[in-house]
Amino acid sequence: MSRAQAESVIKKIIREVVQRCAQRGQPVSDTLVAFMVKAVVLDPRNGFNDDRTLTKQDIQQLEELCLDQLMETCSPSLDTIKMQVYFDMNYTSRREFLEDIHQVVESNLSTVSREITDSRVKTREELDALYCKMVSYILLRSGMGSPTDVSTMQEATAALQSVFPQTELGSFMVLLKRDKEQQLRELTMIVTGIRLFNKANDKREEKTDLYKLIPAVHSEALRVTSTGLEEDLSLSQSLAQKYTAVLEKLTDPDSQCEECDVPILRLKQALYNVRQHEAFLSMLLPAFKALSQFWIGLQDEVELLNILNNIRLNLQPFTASQAKLFSEAYLDGLLGTSEVKTDEQRMVESSDERIVPAEMKTQEWLLPETACFNRIPLQYNGICGYTLVNRDGLLLPGNPHVGVLKHKEKFYVFSSKEAALKFASCPDTFIAEVAKKVKRSPELIQLLKLYQQFPSLSPYSEMQPGEILLVKPIKCESGTQTDLHPVETKIVKSYEWNEWGLRRKAVKRTDLCTKVTHSVQTDLSHMRRENVTQTWLSKNTTCQSKRDGESHVPKPQTFLAGLRGQRDANMIKANLTRSVDE
Repeated sequence: MSRAQAESVIKKIIREVVQRCAQRGQPVSDTLVAFMVKAVVLDPRNGFNDDRTLTKQDIQQLEELCLDQLMETCSPSLDTIKMQVYFDMNYTSRREFLEDIHQVVESNLSTVSREITDSRVKTREELDALYCKMVSYILLRSGMGSPTDVSTMQEATAALQSVFPQTELGSFMVLLKRDKEQQLRELTMIVTGIRLFNKANDKREEKTDLYKLIPAVHSEALRVTSTGLEEDLSLSQSLAQKYTAVLEKLTDPDSQCEECDVPILRLKQALYNVRQHEAFLSMLLPAFKALSQFWIGLQDEVELLNILNNIRLNLQPFTASQAKLFSEAYLDGLLGTSEVKTDEQRMVESSDERIVPAEMKTQEWLLPETACFNRIPLQYNGICGYTLVNRDGLLLPGNPHVGVLKHKEKFYVFSSKEAALKFASCPDTFIAEVAKKVKRSPELIQLLKLYQQFPSLSPYSEMQPGEILLVKPIKCESGTQTDLHPVETKIVKSYEWNEWGLRRKAVKRTDLCTKVTHSVQTDLSHMRRENVTQTWLSKNTTCQSKRDGESHVPKPQTFLAGLRGQRDANMIKANLTRSVDE
């Protein structure tokens, strides 16, 4: 199947699945469907092969499998994938968030700015109206008050008059539009600083807390959002610890579990769901803390805070299925007298167990004493790969203090020394088993950050609808060669700097005009002997006939008979030379 054909087939499958989901009352995005198609193809239980061309029956089977998984109700696995898609499509870097906020602010203020920069005032009343527009623009851009508030307008007007009196409007009007916009931005910063300084002085304190100057609405938003985030994160961590303890108890080969009908698969999917929710909230937490520490960019931070808070609220529905399947009481019943350990407690318990590199000379181990130890990129997002395989999908965080295994330029952590030693005995085998586990639970691909191990998959935010899903990436070795001096040198060979050389050329060309054969004379052939001569090809010295050129003397020929076959036979000599007369 060619690349163009594969793209056409995948687009058709995605479009068909999206339409059929919409007909069943479950609208889904193209990105979600695209990932689900990849997950179905990767799962070895479905029997698809990347190297084989999909038949019409295969396409129908692929569509049905995708529909079954997308239409599944109360599925923690599906909710985890939806959560991942939503987060990656809505969360981006701080710089990009602020760029979008600035674009929205510029778009909202473009009308007011255009009225100020394009105005052509002539009367006193028009000048007063223009000055009021400038004060309104400053208030809207700084976010410190509303132009409809009379006291705020008076305060901002007084601050503006101290640096830009109304008599300066004449010089402002003769500026170019670009210079007017630049001056408006500078006036906004100056007036905002003056108002903040005045408010700080009104406190009459030796050390003014700038956070007390934050408007009440913004302070409430900071408090509510931070509290909500901490509560959600605490709940997810508590659930993750409970699920881990339950699965640890149920998957322990030494324990005798009485509950035979416990849905272990659903419990694992629920664990993956809350772990992913915890990971996303942990990514948001530093942003919230940073937002509460900056005052200078308060307006930008509050807008960014609202966006992050909306993302946090929209993540909550994706944890509903696991909460509906396994209530707190049900989990407590499964736990019984078992202890629920936090990740920190597990770290403390296993910190005393450390790998001795001298005893493990066949592998390279890194210990906390290693430089830049805390910045080592851990494989599987810090999860113990041995436990994931040996305990059938249980997620236990690894403890770097036990020792970090470096294998094929990748770094692996483990929950205990025993797990580290067993994994190090045959790491390639465990890595392959982890890949099999991940193929059966596609939500683990992002949770464990295994995109490099599955090159046909990419983060949701980087996927495009119709992206080739079943075609392996084309790889080839290539090389380039560049010139030693890429910049081409331009040397004019006919250039002459010597005045006498120029005179010599002039005399030569003048002399050419007086020659009879001047039409065939050139600069190179003038007054020179030709170095190449034209000659006739040499003739053959031999006779050009069939007869020999020698004398016609017959060539002597003699025949000897009776040399073979008989021991005592006599040799007969016959003269076969032809006669001269012939």
